[in-house]
Amino acid sequence: MKRMILAVGILSMAFALHAQKFGHVTAEMIVQAMPEYDSAVAKLQELQQHYELEIERIQVEINKKIEEFNQGEATMSDLIKEAKASEIQELQMRLQNYSQTAQQDLQQQQVMVFQPVMEEVRAAISEVAKENGLLYVFDMSQGNPVYASEESLDLVPLVKAKLGIQ
Repeated sequence: MKRMILAVGILSMAFALHAQKFGHVTAEMIVQAMPEYDSAVAKLQELQQHYELEIERIQVEINKKIEEFNQGEATMSDLIKEAKASEIQELQMRLQNYSQTAQQDLQQQQVMVFQPVMEEVRAAISEVAKENGLLYVFDMSQGNPVYASEESLDLVPLVKAKLGIQ
């Protein structure tokens, strides 16, 4: 009797393990294939160029002030030297603050622009996983797994089809 119960237990565990299905996807590949991706990247590049132009403009202004300071330093009084040096320092601090703020804004814009795209991809992955009875889906773009079985279902083509992209 004990052997019978043990055999039934082992068989039921084997069936339960066999019934578990896993899938994998490279979400980054899907996002890059979406039509919204190119426009989002273009928008971010345009914003970055705007910031770079302003940074360059401030840097040119700083360089001009430094050159003027160096050329006229011999004839300046100590009070004027101090004022000019302070002005240059303020411009340099303004440049540094602007650069940091621009970088932060660029990161925030990136999140805002790509969040709806990522949500759409995640929703499609969830739907495909449910349709295929999967328990887990691993995102391969998040890192390389130690092992990926051939039995793991590649969802990339199915998700792309769900989203209507190639």
